[in-house]
This record gives sequence, C-alpha cells and structure tokens, in this order.
Amino acid sequence: MGQTITEKILTRATDQHVRAGENHAVRPARMIAYDFPGYTDVMFRQMRDDFGITELDDPSRYIVFIDHMLTKNNEREDEVHQVTRDWCEFYGIELHEGQGIGHQLTAELGLAIPGDFLVHFDGHISGVGAFNALGWGIRRDLIEAWVTGRIHVDIPATTRFDLVGEFPDGVDSRDLVHTIIEMVGADGCAHQVMEFGGPGAASMKIDHRQGLCGMAMFSGAVSAVFEPDEMSMAYARDVARRDFEPVYPDADAEYAARYEIDLSTLVPRVVRPGSARSGNTATAVELAGTPITRAFIGSCASGRIEDLRAAALVLDGQTVAPTVELNVVPTSRKVLQQAEDEGILDVLRSAGAKIAISSCDFCFGYQQPLQPGENCISTGVLNISGRMGSPDANIYMGSPYTVAASAVSGTIVESVQAQRMEAAR
Repeated sequence: MGQTITEKILTRATDQHVRAGENHAVRPARMIAYDFPGYTDVMFRQMRDDFGITELDDPSRYIVFIDHMLTKNNEREDEVHQVTRDWCEFYGIELHEGQGIGHQLTAELGLAIPGDFLVHFDGHISGVGAFNALGWGIRRDLIEAWVTGRIHVDIPATTRFDLVGEFPDGVDSRDLVHTIIEMVGADGCAHQVMEFGGPGAASMKIDHRQGLCGMAMFSGAVSAVFEPDEMSMAYARDVARRDFEPVYPDADAEYAARYEIDLSTLVPRVVRPGSARSGNTATAVELAGTPITRAFIGSCASGRIEDLRAAALVLDGQTVAPTVELNVVPTSRKVLQQAEDEGILDVLRSAGAKIAISSCDFCFGYQQPLQPGENCISTGVLNISGRMGSPDANIYMGSPYTVAASAVSGTIVESVQAQRMEAAR
C-alpha cells in the first residue's frame, strides 16, 4: 500500500515507514512561534526554570516572530516583546520583529521547504502546505518540541481533493475553502490532512494556495498540503535555505475520502457571523444588501500581493462608500513594498482605503477594534464574537473581491460584476 504526501513527510521526519493511525515521535525541521502574553512567555520560563535547559543542541531549528501587538507603541508592548528578545538572545535563536506576519515570513525566508515538517503554536502555519511542506499547529504541546526536539503525534489520515478547472472572475481560494466546509462539514476532515492536487490545483496562484491551506483548520483538519509542481518549486528554489526533494503521493495511497471540485463552478461566498468552523456559510447572493460599516483586507490568509491586486482591480476608479471604513494590511513588509512599486497602494488610497503596517493586530481586534453594533466584512481568519473588537459587533468573511466590492457599495454585494453594474447606474 502506497503513502500519502503526509505519510511520506512524516516518514522522513521519523526515519520509519509510518501509516495513518500510528503514534510516533517526530522530529520537526523547524519549531516556530510568535510571542503573545500568557502563551509563549510562559513556555519560555518553563523551558529554563522547569526543565533546566540552558543550551540548545541546534538553535537553527527554532524560529520566533514578533508580529502581534505592534501598533500602540507603548511601554506594555515593549515589555511583552523584550521577554522574547531576551529569550532568543539567550538561546541564540533567530528572531524577526515587525517584518510582517510570521506565517508569510516563513515562506519568504526560505523556511517552508518542500518535504519538511514544521510545527508552530498557531494552526495557520498550515499555509506552508502551498510549498509541499507540512505545517502543524500544536498549541501548548509546542513545549514538548522545544524541550525534547521531537513531538509525539498520531499520524493523520488524509482527505484528497482533486481540483479541475480555473476560478471564474471575482472568485478565489476563500470561496473555495468555504465551499469545501459547506460540502464536507465543519468536522469533515477532523484530525486529518487535506491534500490538494489535479490540474485545477496547478492553475492556482501560490498566494491562493497559501490562503487555502492556511484555513484548513475550519474543516477540522490539522493541516493541508499541495502536490508539488513547477510553480511552487520555482518559488522554493529561489528562497530555500538548503537543497530539497519534493514529495508526491503514491498512486495507490489510501485516503479517508476523495472529492473532485470544479473551480469554474464556484461562486462568491460569505461566512455569516459566528464562525467559519460551524459551516456557517452562504452564497454572497443570499446575503446581498446587508449593510456594513467596516471592511478589512489582510491577515495571514488574504493579505498577499494577489489579494491586493484583486482589491485594486475592484477599486480602480471607484470610491469607498462614505459609511464604510476600509483598512488594508499587507501580509509582510515585502508585500507592502511590492504593492507600492506596482502602484496598487496608490489605487487603494485613491479609492479611500487606509493602509496599515504589516502585523496581526487588525485581525485579532487589537488595532482599531470594532464597536458595538458595527458590521464588518473581512478577509480575516476568524469571525467568532469579539474576534475584532466588541462582542456586539458582527463579522462577515469573504474574499478580497467581495470585501472590496462591498466597501464600495456599503452593503454586501453578490459579486464584483453586480457591484460594477450598480456603480455604472
């Protein structure tokens, strides 16, 4: 019996032939975290005070990002970050501060190497699956990896998605992931890995693959991974810190389930307030006309250059409705600079959008939190009550196309084309 991509990657990380359902101690190639009070700072203390570790065997396997709590520029923020700076200096660990969202920087810095296994505190590390790497968010179990260099995991089964066709205009991976959640259910891939392949997968831009894989948890999955192709391998060859060998699934690999999705049949979708995980999704047509006061384009799922290009395509020559505040947060400083160089940010600013520095702060409600009674449409990663501010605000989620078009209309719109027709009138 052959192996899935996930089984092959974890076989490499254990030096044993692994199968879904087995438990193994797996050695991650990278162990990643971002600093956040009450989480990583606690683990920092545990590592030295409880486990007595004063020196690491291989500090290069540890990577830490400062990408939260960057926008108030106050003493409290600096105190939080200084704990992380001191810890990284003590152990000789690579630290990146204020350069963007760590999940994106992991790719830009050549850490998302095809065939590698990476662990992180946060589940959105699954976005590295776009590059044929396996990223797994293990929450507080990260302390086991930090202390021992390994993590015991149950080898997950895999659900395979064979993609055909190409996205229609005004549709992208956000519409795909919410279509999948509705199709399989919020626990349809529970404790599994989503594996993507087929000609439709090959037609997807790298940014869209990252966004899709980064939202895997909302199907119950622990991660997601794409079959390698020339597009993803070309990106990896440009930035990877070492040589690599991509991983392909065997023709006789065993899957928990298998689906075929025609990308050309997808329509814009919007997630209602409550949670993406609940399968709380609708077509944009069903929610068209819902008034909004805020719009947000950014996050580790949808703030990359293709997302900003989509927004600029919609907003070019348009003006954000006077009742709406549109905030745009590029996923990294590099993405921000590229958008500036391409003239994308000029288009967004001319339309009335506000551009913020690259961080996670809008997405988790730290920067300009929503007020009671506000309706926001967002490309963020989560829309549970209170996620972006007041628990009495409502958060809808959609693609950058839908968010930008809705910002112009002042209400959720059924499609970019519908918004253009409205503007023409």
